[in-house]
Amino acid sequence: MKATKNLSFLLILLSLGACQNDDTEDTDTTTTTNYTYSKGVNQTRGACNETLTFTSRFTQSVSGTNKIFTSNSIPSHKVGLFGSVSGSINPNAISEQSLSLNVPANPVAASNYKPLLDIANKTLYEFGILLNGVELDPVAAEPFPHKGSMDPEANWEWNLEALNVAIGLDCNNAHVQPTGKYHYHSSPIGYLASLGTLTNKMTLVGYAADGFPVYYKYAYSSATNSSSAVVAMTSSFRLKSGTRPGDGVTAPNGTYNGVYSNDYEYVSGLGTLDIANGRTGVTPEYPSGTYYYIITEEFPSIPRYFRGTPSTSFKIF
Repeated sequence: MKATKNLSFLLILLSLGACQNDDTEDTDTTTTTNYTYSKGVNQTRGACNETLTFTSRFTQSVSGTNKIFTSNSIPSHKVGLFGSVSGSINPNAISEQSLSLNVPANPVAASNYKPLLDIANKTLYEFGILLNGVELDPVAAEPFPHKGSMDPEANWEWNLEALNVAIGLDCNNAHVQPTGKYHYHSSPIGYLASLGTLTNKMTLVGYAADGFPVYYKYAYSSATNSSSAVVAMTSSFRLKSGTRPGDGVTAPNGTYNGVYSNDYEYVSGLGTLDIANGRTGVTPEYPSGTYYYIITEEFPSIPRYFRGTPSTSFKIF
């Protein structure tokens, strides 16, 4: 289990500050206080010109009924400028970690999908790990009214969407926590580039916390036929229409524009993927069939639900 998982709940919440938006506004004061984020969609990414001096280390093995992953969280691709230096994207410098994660070697679908951010049960999980040893952590810890994740009035139903606001991501859609851990919030661009051409084959890129495999964007057009054409999978989420129901004080108001994750809705059958951005079918690594996830370019990019039961080694709180 990761060392950070042994921290107290308080310290964990403090560590989530790395995912908060440095450009967040606390108030938009006219005659009344309105906490709704009003800066609009911003998909700006920092340049990736930095070569890390650390060596990437990642191993995977099977022990009994579990897959075991160990990693130092260091990618082999170039990254953005991080740390307390002029021009940095984020003040937290990248450092080596000591991760030991486990997932079921033979995962089983649960009776219900489980959200990564389970508001009712007050739990949050990282989604999974790539085969370069860097974790997938799509949920930004920036709940309304944007006064910090420890705010007793935080409304986690309305969390800023990392894809669409400025939270200091580099061109790999990644940034750094106060612990020094580098992690991805969306498509891992540098890692995908290192894998070469992906459009004509299914490419295994990692594993989710529940043990099911993760692929990038492309899959067989017929889920059960490995001889069928490989095509881009599509999300079944869409931006809601109209305006948010909040008052701007207890919940955000304004037009649904994508700055909040809850600005999107799932519509069954809209795309080729389910609510967890996945489906069941055959893959090169699982010719007898399995449930698998897809990382898409459009929302949610990295899935926000688990089909199986996630390992507690990926639990943030």
